Amino acid sequence: MSRELNSQNYPLLDLSSKVEYALLALLELASHHGQKVPLTMSEITAKQPIPERYLEQILTNLRRAGVVQSQRGSRGGFSLVREPWQITLLEIVTLVEGERKEKDTSEAATLERTLVHEIWDKANTASIEVLSGYTLQDLCQEREARAQHSPMYYI
Repeated sequence: MSRELNSQNYPLLDLSSKVEYALLALLELASHHGQKVPLTMSEITAKQPIPERYLEQILTNLRRAGVVQSQRGSRGGFSLVREPWQITLLEIVTLVEGERKEKDTSEAATLERTLVHEIWDKANTASIEVLSGYTLQDLCQEREARAQHSPMYYI
């Protein structure tokens, strides 16, 4: 008896903690883009559940990649180098995860293998299209829109 898998419970594309934390941190930086004062790691972790040691590694890598810049001193912190609408989610995923190695295709190509690889290539192309179609600005705007539709009440 075969059981249908619910695609919601069986993610083919895994969202790693590293990518998730990078996107959450960048979302905070994008929200404050345009303000003169950079955000500190403490300010980011106060709004997002990111372990500070992990955040430090992620921000260091993003700084080396030229996505964020750091400022030292008492008024120091991190800020985006470019505008939020110029940074795609695909760029962040690629920077954080690193380049993927091409699979060894030296095994004999059969009709069946070719069919399977073509379908996987289509799925990969679709994920690239989706991730390249969203920017940090899109995330900020969507967060604002959803926050307005479901206001939180504090007691």
